[in-house]
Amino acid sequence: MITMELDLLGDPYRRQTIELPPDEEGEVVATLVTRDDSPATGRAVLYVHGYSDYFFHPHVADFFVERGFAFYALDLRKAGRSMMPHQTPHFVRHIPQYFAELDKATQLIRDAGNESILVYAHSTGGLTTALWAHRMRHHRWLAGLVLNSPFFALNVGDAVQRLGTVPLDIAGLLAPKRPVRLGGPGINVRSLHHDHYGEWDFDLAWKPVTGTPIRLGWLRAVDRAQKRLRNGLKIAVPVMVSVAAQSWFATEWDEQAHTADTVLNVEDIVKWAPGIGSDVDVVRIHGGRHDLALSQLGGRKLFFDEIDTWLARHGLVAPSGNALSRP
Repeated sequence: MITMELDLLGDPYRRQTIELPPDEEGEVVATLVTRDDSPATGRAVLYVHGYSDYFFHPHVADFFVERGFAFYALDLRKAGRSMMPHQTPHFVRHIPQYFAELDKATQLIRDAGNESILVYAHSTGGLTTALWAHRMRHHRWLAGLVLNSPFFALNVGDAVQRLGTVPLDIAGLLAPKRPVRLGGPGINVRSLHHDHYGEWDFDLAWKPVTGTPIRLGWLRAVDRAQKRLRNGLKIAVPVMVSVAAQSWFATEWDEQAHTADTVLNVEDIVKWAPGIGSDVDVVRIHGGRHDLALSQLGGRKLFFDEIDTWLARHGLVAPSGNALSRP
């Protein structure tokens, strides 16, 4: 029996737990969030978050609901609403482990009367759903992908680039839960949260300022998934890959963090995007940050305008009465 309960976002959001097979750490669940006031057009969108993240974006839900989509969001295993005390946050040994909750979530969405599903995914969620969409390419209900700064390549230092990733592969096998320090001191989250330099409110236990510790086994899983993606995918539906106009990396705070991707190298994303399918549009968002939907107003509006244009061009918007309002 499926139990729906009020979500932490309050009305009109509800959530349900998706039971998954246990792993080496024990019990595993995912969480599907939906909106009670979603329109019944037969079209749905599924939001999938990235690493050290979860769904807290009502304005993204507003955007899609106003365009005639039933809205759903998935908190993946060991993340956000799905995190359990015995688990290592966000830890998986293989990215395709996430396919189990994607399969179950999309089945639930279709059981609710939706004939097509558009996937909207951010960062590591973009890597995961790209591989999953390749696997699901013969399923006609999959309508398209909107990928927000997808994690197509590791942003690693010159030393690792010279060595290659063979040492990482070995280390990830031998010491999968050993933490490794990568990236800067929380610049991205500090640029977002209203207690620091941003305008957004979210749970800093689920999206910490300094980030969730990265484990060697998880990094190995990502590296292997990225290699699979860079060998070429055959996604059969339209894909929109959106990135910030530039990347910016530093160890000290600067206002430039508001208008650049401080997490990933956008040139890597642009380089590999065309190889994932036969109908891929790459869009650069001036004024965008890593999560383009959380950019400051100018970049945010440009991002949503680009999605509007892309949806219309591919015939993915609902009837005209629902299609044109702005976030």
